[in-house]
Amino acid sequence: MPSTDLTRGPSHGPAPAPRRAEIPSRPDKLPLPALLALATAVFITSLTETLPAGLLPAMGGDLGVSESATGQTVTVYALGTVLTAIPLSAATAAWRRRRLLLTAMAGFALANTVTALSTSYPLTMGARFAAGVAAGLAWALLAGYARRMAPVHLQGKAIAVAMAGIPVALSLGVPAGTFIGKAVDWRTAFLVMTGLTLVLLAWILAAVPDYPGHRPEKGSAPSMLGALKVPGVTPVLAVTLVFVLAHTLLYTYIAAFLDRLGMGGRADVVLLVFGGASLLSIWAVGTLINRRLRALMITGTLLVAVAGGLLALFAQSPALVYGAVVLWGLGWGGAPTLLQTAAGDAGGEQADAAQAMLVTLWNVAMAGGGVVGGLLLDAFGTGALPWSVLILLVPVTALVVAARAHGFPARRDAP
Repeated sequence: MPSTDLTRGPSHGPAPAPRRAEIPSRPDKLPLPALLALATAVFITSLTETLPAGLLPAMGGDLGVSESATGQTVTVYALGTVLTAIPLSAATAAWRRRRLLLTAMAGFALANTVTALSTSYPLTMGARFAAGVAAGLAWALLAGYARRMAPVHLQGKAIAVAMAGIPVALSLGVPAGTFIGKAVDWRTAFLVMTGLTLVLLAWILAAVPDYPGHRPEKGSAPSMLGALKVPGVTPVLAVTLVFVLAHTLLYTYIAAFLDRLGMGGRADVVLLVFGGASLLSIWAVGTLINRRLRALMITGTLLVAVAGGLLALFAQSPALVYGAVVLWGLGWGGAPTLLQTAAGDAGGEQADAAQAMLVTLWNVAMAGGGVVGGLLLDAFGTGALPWSVLILLVPVTALVVAARAHGFPARRDAP
């Protein structure tokens, strides 16, 4: 295994012996306690972003603003990530990895506490922006951190474990947060997030190994432009942007879509089915990604496209709606693992820059999905949403198929 890795860049001369704390104690197996800590960090970042969606009426009433204005707390979170992920990733490249992770998660604890206690709309928006900044810092770090803790043949599985926090947050976390908000109040839901984050900080200190950052020599620092010149990076980023946009514009308005079908009261069950299928997808991707990344990406894209087609053509049948949601979850659940792994593989020595751009485009797509979905909803109704998914996934499929040599290669040579 070469001495170049995701965060150190090329070595010059013999590499120094790593500290004992920097080596997994069982290098032939996954360090599950550490990876589950990263999965919890992913859960917190995902849930912090989407939690206001289930608490809008109560939050808006307490802050003295409309529900649409309260909904912008989600938008400003994404904006914080989009604006800061790339510059912060570059500015903190030399930081030790655990210190950086602890800093990012402490930022979540502070932002969620301020959100819970604030009675001022501008202060709440500022706290949400700060949470988005912390998310950008964490997301640019987490996939590479998971890869670094695992032996080469288990790196895909390691990322899959870490990314499991996403569907858990979407399928279980949002309904649980909404329940807490209704049973007690919305501020308690955010305080629970703070408490969970404080527990995670102790968990990270106890279980997550530390690694050095990358302090490049003069003139050798990775740049965004340099990463874009690496074969394969641009196709991965383009696929990320359009695939996430297609998913988000339907997921954001799934409650409205189900309500039109007379299934509005089953939205929680639909989300649970989606989350269960997503978890199964993550397990399958983690098992096969080291040998089948390209096939998995093509299959996932086609599954989501078929789901969009079923929802567009046969939404009158509840059984087919549930079937479509299962296919959607199976196609989508492993996508974060596949795309982050593809970006890391394609980026090589520029992997940090590639990951930072992926995080930025991911959040651009999430924000754009809300906007585009809303425009489609107003102009054409909910029936236009699944058709849009189907249309957007045509170029995604073409890009994945075309990127056979670089980006989504037929044979994955893990770095």
